[in-house]
Amino acid sequence: MSAKERDGDFNPMGDADEKKHVLSVLDSFRSYRRLAHLNGTHVRRQAFYSLPSEHWTLLSRPPFSILDSLSKLDHLIELNTELAEAIFTAGFNAFVAPHLDSEWVASVVPVQHAHDEYQMYSSIMDSLNAKTTQTDAEKARSCVNQFYREWSADGAAERDKCFEPIMSALHSEFAKRREQATELDRSEMKVLVPGAGLGRLVFDICSAGFCVEGNEISYHELMASSLLLNHTDRVGQHTIAPFALNGSNHLTRDDQFRTFPIPDVHPATQLTNTTRNSKVPASERMSMAAGDFCVLYSQPDAQGTFDVVATVFFIDTAPNIIRYIDAVRNCLKPNGIWINLGPLLWHHAARSQASSEDSELKKAPADEVEDAGIADPGSVELTNEEVMALVEHLGFSMEKSEHGTIKTGYISNPRSMLQNTYKPTFWIARKKNEPGEQTSGGTRGL
Repeated sequence: MSAKERDGDFNPMGDADEKKHVLSVLDSFRSYRRLAHLNGTHVRRQAFYSLPSEHWTLLSRPPFSILDSLSKLDHLIELNTELAEAIFTAGFNAFVAPHLDSEWVASVVPVQHAHDEYQMYSSIMDSLNAKTTQTDAEKARSCVNQFYREWSADGAAERDKCFEPIMSALHSEFAKRREQATELDRSEMKVLVPGAGLGRLVFDICSAGFCVEGNEISYHELMASSLLLNHTDRVGQHTIAPFALNGSNHLTRDDQFRTFPIPDVHPATQLTNTTRNSKVPASERMSMAAGDFCVLYSQPDAQGTFDVVATVFFIDTAPNIIRYIDAVRNCLKPNGIWINLGPLLWHHAARSQASSEDSELKKAPADEVEDAGIADPGSVELTNEEVMALVEHLGFSMEKSEHGTIKTGYISNPRSMLQNTYKPTFWIARKKNEPGEQTSGGTRGL
């Protein structure tokens, strides 16, 4: 999958704040092992041995064997670390390596690490004084766990609840358009997926034959999705234990320590085998744009670019949802549709001014954009009824709306005693034509 910056050739390493943030994200994956062992087992061992001696002695023996469980947890942390360090290496190659001076690199990398990619990059990180923040470290841990939802066979039960309605709506829209243009190819229907996460929905849409662009602001997600989509050699290449570090609400230790191979499909192989769905090769139909959705897709060069915008668990990340609606309307072609599925867990409720750790919100030089996108001040929390009314008020007609028909978790352990269930809304809205605009119902409109 190709990656691009819609704002041009912006080099994050050329901007002091952005460089600091990229290095923090990279270090969050590099630090996964150390922090997971520290907070996952070291702290627990300290707490265990702080019990009265007769108590920890009892609990160290079968059938409890708490110390054996902590040793098992250490092993599972190592499995997760293999994935985290692979993301670190891929991310370093993508964001840092192209901008380094070779002579300087030779001066800071010890000879014994010259042929070990991870150790070489780690030495460079040390020389750059890279240090992760607590926020980025938590995001790295969450990112590793998210592979369960998007790229494991067991996670399919959860993700399909969200992705299948989107895919069904895409197929229905294509069928309607093909009635007007019988020679229409799926590649001629362009789909945008904001908040693409680890890229599974983007991948599924491309597999179905459509032309798709993912958009993501998070460097954690960008680096992780790039590893999976571009640098994976086989099915089940990595193994993760997404529930191991959470010690609560487990019926058995086996439930807590379950492992899952990822990915459940090999992206390159599957895309090669799905060429029958389109006349255009998959490599030419799938891309990723890094940056702030509001900024990138509100610009004139994005106007009327897409036939469909598909958002899943995304719109509640907006401090000001009007900005999102404006961006969707701008980048949709006349008569294009917006497919949305998700709850309204407003991420920026009562937020303060962006802190120094929130430079993730800044994805382009300030003098190249008119605003700061979702980093703009202010926020508002709306009900579902109010969101739908606002969407219609701002240039859309609501064609379908459902609530309560879908129930799903989000990176949920199905064997846990605690089950958080979302009942997301699902709707399809069509962009109203403005005077002088032509519809995108025929081949040329696509």
